[in-house]
Amino acid sequence: MAGHNKWSKIKNKKGSEDARRGKIFTKLAREILVAVKEGGSDPEYNASLKTAIEKAKAENMPNDNIERAIKKASGSGAGENYEEVIYEGYGPAGVAVIVSTLTDNRNRTAPEVRHAFDKYGGNLGQTGSVMFTFERKGLITINKAELDEEEVMMMAIDSGAEDFSSNDDEFTITTSVSDFIKVRDTLIKEGYKLTFADLSYIPSNEVEVTDSEDIKNLVKLIDILEDNDDVQNVYHNWNIPENLEV
Repeated sequence: MAGHNKWSKIKNKKGSEDARRGKIFTKLAREILVAVKEGGSDPEYNASLKTAIEKAKAENMPNDNIERAIKKASGSGAGENYEEVIYEGYGPAGVAVIVSTLTDNRNRTAPEVRHAFDKYGGNLGQTGSVMFTFERKGLITINKAELDEEEVMMMAIDSGAEDFSSNDDEFTITTSVSDFIKVRDTLIKEGYKLTFADLSYIPSNEVEVTDSEDIKNLVKLIDILEDNDDVQNVYHNWNIPENLEV
């Protein structure tokens, strides 16, 4: 949970904003395509599509791009069939890593993911090798700004959230998978601007890494995985230091 938020801030400081956003838009469009193919083009009757659209809006993806992705997905032929494939492994210092991909070619994606692990001191494992150390949860973050903490907390808990926490910058809300949509939609309806809202793999415990070489390789591993067009999300149980610089 904390790892996701810290890493997002680090990534936002790196490289060209346009290049970063272009990659994110490509991944989001792919997620929209899969959601439409699986559940239709109406977000009111397709929770996965609604979630994908909210993610796109949170990343400031233009409405035209979103609508274009939905239309393209509605008319796509068999040539654009993506499937979700989950890879599990260990990074340097025994950090557990889950890599969520949407791919139209496993024979391309699997070797690329394996190469990243091998190159930076990790190893790709079998299905289930690290999944047991994570829980599938809904994760929502809200920029604190001038918001009243108790008011936001009560709204979240009353709508079905399991947990609520706060740091210097934002509120973090976790939910069960089944209650995620209800909590998210309630908060949006109440006018809160969500900085992140999606189902996520949350580690049951986090690993401290102190060796500078391990830290350097972990950063490179996560970075190269996230830069892969087939990779949608990278989850891990590394407790990223607050003062990490990359």
